[in-house]
Amino acid sequence: VTYSKRRNGLFKKANELTVLCDAKVSIIMFSTSNKLHEYISPCTSTKQMFDLYQQAKGIDLWSTHYEKMQENLRNLKETNRNIRREIRHRMGEGLNDLDFDELRGLEQDMDSSLKTVRERKFKMIGNQIDTFKKKVRNGEEVNRNLLHEFEIREEDPHYGLVDNGGDYDSVLRFANGGPRILALRLQSNLHSGAGSDLTTFALLE
Repeated sequence: VTYSKRRNGLFKKANELTVLCDAKVSIIMFSTSNKLHEYISPCTSTKQMFDLYQQAKGIDLWSTHYEKMQENLRNLKETNRNIRREIRHRMGEGLNDLDFDELRGLEQDMDSSLKTVRERKFKMIGNQIDTFKKKVRNGEEVNRNLLHEFEIREEDPHYGLVDNGGDYDSVLRFANGGPRILALRLQSNLHSGAGSDLTTFALLE
């Protein structure tokens, strides 16, 4: 709380200096938790303030930072070259410069990589097999349901031909060479078995 109050008071004074004196003011503060708080005059920027500070003090703040960046860049380039060389070796290229121990190590690395790839491949195949087994079980379940429904329809006395209380000869009746009459009862609801219509067709000679 004390730090926040003091910080706000300093920033207020810096703003007064900027407005009343037309000064370029910069304040950089770090709390005990390493949190940055900064005030820069509205008429300037942080880089301009650092440049003015370097001119006034006669020092170069960027040289050390630039050297560190260059060293980091060199390390990254070296790492990149090593990775590229290792990739070429794994592809069977540039093996003439390797001694026996390096070739042996490369062989072990290849065996380990091959083992990892095989494990991954077998896992994918296992997942595909499980998926196909589920599909087969679903298909078998659908087939059993269809067979069960078919058996129910075969047991339904109202499905197919009906004789209207008579025998087969009364359904197909021949009268002096006249038209033959065929009575069919058609179910209107196949799933529930409820409701039917009696339809009579005249079979002409």
